[in-house]
Amino acid sequence: MLQALREKTSGLIAKIVLGALIFVFSFFGIESYFIAHTDTWVAKVGSKEITPDQFTQRFNEYRQQMMRMMGAQFDGSQFERPESKRQVLDNLIDEQLVLAANEELGLRVTDQRVRQEILDIPAFQTGGKFDDAIYKATLSAQGMSPLGFQERVRQDLAVRELPSQIAATSVVTAADIDAYIKLRDQTRDADYVVLPKPVVAPQDIADADIESYYKAHASEFVTPEQVALEYVEMDAASMKLDAAVDDAAIKERYEKDKARYVSPEQRLASHILIKVAKNADAEAQKKALAKAQDLASQAKAGKDFAALAKQSSDDLGSRAQGGDLGWLEKGVTDPAFEAALFGMEKGAISDPVLSAEGYHVILLRDVRAEHVRALEEVKGEIAKELQETERERAFNEVAGKLTDAVNADPSSLENVAKKLGLEIRKTGLITRRGGEGIAANPAVVKAAFSEAVLVGGNVSDPVDLGPNHRVVVRVAEHKPSTPKPLDAVREDVRSRLVAEKTATLAREQAEGLAKRLTAGETLEKLAAESKLKLESAAGLGRNAANVDSQLVAELFKLARPAEGKPSTGIASLADHGYALLQLKAVHDGDPAKVDTAGRDQVRQQLQQIGAIQAERAFIASLRQQTKIEIAEDRIP
Repeated sequence: MLQALREKTSGLIAKIVLGALIFVFSFFGIESYFIAHTDTWVAKVGSKEITPDQFTQRFNEYRQQMMRMMGAQFDGSQFERPESKRQVLDNLIDEQLVLAANEELGLRVTDQRVRQEILDIPAFQTGGKFDDAIYKATLSAQGMSPLGFQERVRQDLAVRELPSQIAATSVVTAADIDAYIKLRDQTRDADYVVLPKPVVAPQDIADADIESYYKAHASEFVTPEQVALEYVEMDAASMKLDAAVDDAAIKERYEKDKARYVSPEQRLASHILIKVAKNADAEAQKKALAKAQDLASQAKAGKDFAALAKQSSDDLGSRAQGGDLGWLEKGVTDPAFEAALFGMEKGAISDPVLSAEGYHVILLRDVRAEHVRALEEVKGEIAKELQETERERAFNEVAGKLTDAVNADPSSLENVAKKLGLEIRKTGLITRRGGEGIAANPAVVKAAFSEAVLVGGNVSDPVDLGPNHRVVVRVAEHKPSTPKPLDAVREDVRSRLVAEKTATLAREQAEGLAKRLTAGETLEKLAAESKLKLESAAGLGRNAANVDSQLVAELFKLARPAEGKPSTGIASLADHGYALLQLKAVHDGDPAKVDTAGRDQVRQQLQQIGAIQAERAFIASLRQQTKIEIAEDRIP
């Protein structure tokens, strides 16, 4: 047998096979040298990449937020425009720029700050206190883990912190307030003439012009492509569960997760941090300690702790809040800091405490004792959690069957509906701009007009409408886009041409008269010549209600008139109208007439404006210093 095997392996065929294997194995493992690397990022900020998944998640969050804010006025198609997507991407880029600046400056958000931010979120509270069960249930419903949410909060805080500190440096002087009041309360005296619109009769539009316009704008005169969908929808919220949760299951869950229902002792603290590097020499350590001791002495002597923190603390995260660290519990702070804090009496101020960051002076403002919630207190919550867990399990089971059923027969919804016991529903005709019901969701519209569904006639992949809410769709009817014949749109084209010609003649008329004004002719003369009414307005303010707002806006753009010579201009009004303007006098507002409360309000407004400008300038400077690449073709 061995001899036969040797004979077979020594033949020509064996040599060919062996040579082929050697060739294959010789290239195995080096194929990567022949395959080009493919970038997938949608934007690159320095060395940091923004992935399509990051963009999609943020865009969906933005869309959901606007949907909640706008309610019935929400138009999903508005958020599929390139400019909307670019706005979201620009925000992501700005965040990466700030995070990179934080890293370069050594700024970080402490665990205490993150924890306090979460504890203060009203959605996670019951009766004004943080509820761990609600916290976890809410995150679960959003498909997030506590750790992932904490990191998201940390990043949000990190993104806000540095710009807010820069914005806080905005200074508003008394002279700034006076200048603003002078402009805000300024009034103007002017004359104006509203010009009559030229009359263009529909019969003045030639048929040849109509035909020419129709051909040049053919794409505007079409019936939009439409589809009607049939769909099967799965929604966990409407699923019926077999049985109610029994007391034994509730008690078992309570005993298993009893630690969840224990609110540990918490302490409300503020601190002043005097930073000192870990590798600092003895002199630097001594200097930092002396400063901390001096601050502790001042605080113990009765000086306002918050004021001291704002003035002297090196902790950027809490300094602006007067050193406030919020409610803290054991296990979240530096061991030395924690030992000092939990060894203090309410209202006490500590001596300097050395941690890895430097010296802390701690003020213990309040104490919450440990509290264990009894089974009866949380019974309803646990029952709801168990029901939601069962509902999610049932949904996932049906969702798996849905995918299997679609894969088994991708050309029909009949078998899908039959196997899952669900109803096949239908939409009316919709366009690529969407429609009502499920068709208001851009993801559904995208699936409906995809090649696989529209051209291939297949059932779509499952589309997520929300947490535990999915739908699959199939095109039941398709109406292609078709050109509208000229006779059907002739009057529409005629109306457009009438409007265009009217606008052109009105502009030419206004510009011609404005040239005569500039050349020295008076507005009175031009009004009399055209038999038009000369209107006068004295003491006209920026928000005047008795004069066309566009006319007022243009009037306040005109330069101050020179002595004896008014400033002139034209204003474009609604519906192709125009007015000739003649500015005679400008009267600045009087700051002396504004009381203290009014000046304080102006100061706040200017500080807000200055803060926004400072933040924008900061971001702009980061953009100039950083290489930013955007892959427009990869934006989802």
